[in-house]
Amino acid sequence: MKLEVVCHALRLKTALATSYGELAERAILQISIRDAQGAVGCGEAAPLPNYDGTGVETVAAALERHAQVLAHTESEDLPELVRACRAAADVPAALAAIDMALWDRAGILAGKPVAALLAESPAAQVAVNAMLAARDRAGAAAQAAEATRAGFTCLKAKVGVGDDAGRIAAARAAAGPEVALRVDANGAWSVEEAVRSIEALAPAGLELVEEPVHGVQAVHEVRARVPVRIAIDETAAEEGALAAGAADAVCLKISRCGGIGGLLEAAEVVRASGAQPYLASTLDGPLGIAAGLHAAAALAASGPIPHCGLATLGLFAGLQDPLPPSGGAIVLPSAPGLGVAPL
Repeated sequence: MKLEVVCHALRLKTALATSYGELAERAILQISIRDAQGAVGCGEAAPLPNYDGTGVETVAAALERHAQVLAHTESEDLPELVRACRAAADVPAALAAIDMALWDRAGILAGKPVAALLAESPAAQVAVNAMLAARDRAGAAAQAAEATRAGFTCLKAKVGVGDDAGRIAAARAAAGPEVALRVDANGAWSVEEAVRSIEALAPAGLELVEEPVHGVQAVHEVRARVPVRIAIDETAAEEGALAAGAADAVCLKISRCGGIGGLLEAAEVVRASGAQPYLASTLDGPLGIAAGLHAAAALAASGPIPHCGLATLGLFAGLQDPLPPSGGAIVLPSAPGLGVAPL
């Protein structure tokens, strides 16, 4: 098998403020894998150094090692190929690209969408949340009102970035009482800061608070002291976190889980712990979002999942969204494989 890599830079329409810094551009390492018969599958790696500590150079180097593995293997078994690549370079974002491309190829060869290979009756669409990126109260209110008019029933905003209470209250007032509102602190707070902040934000009616603090023990302490559901994101990478049952929900990401297969395995562990899994993107490109949708649709076949954070392609400038949300959901691609064209 031959692996090729092309790097793309995607710019956000408006820089996204997070507790770990401002994000204005995303580097996407898009790959293609071609077998000896000419069948091609595509995937992508979307490293986000400030989020998971993995840079573009590290992922590119891992993909070079993976290319060597694929060039010298005769196996057609998808899990075996991923395991061989992991043994050569265990970098989850790079493995996610390999896994994605292999699933894409498998779906194309079978003439089926990837979700149909993952589950007998995958969901036809995936409920998603809208992202409120505005940094001021008026902007947050305007975005919340626009998203609600568009049919979104769940909104998400970053916190730990200034005027949290004002922005969230403005968003709630604009969205109305029926819309779910969740916030994401990206681990910005200590335990005491998290308790105070969540108590201040709670009157707005929060569906959940994502990653208020980093670390399983800290999450457990916060959850015991606040009346709001708690989810983990970055903490999910901590050893034993998925099975710890420290949170009410766990945000899983294709990139961090090493691909579709790794994410579905992680979701099983989360469900066994009593928590709910849901998916979000690391501001992925179209292939990454498509992979997330197929995985979410397969998960929904075996139990309900909360709204997923996969409606992010519209945040990029100059990108035609191949998976636009409608009525608060994204319809699963119906074409074979991942169902979207590479960049």
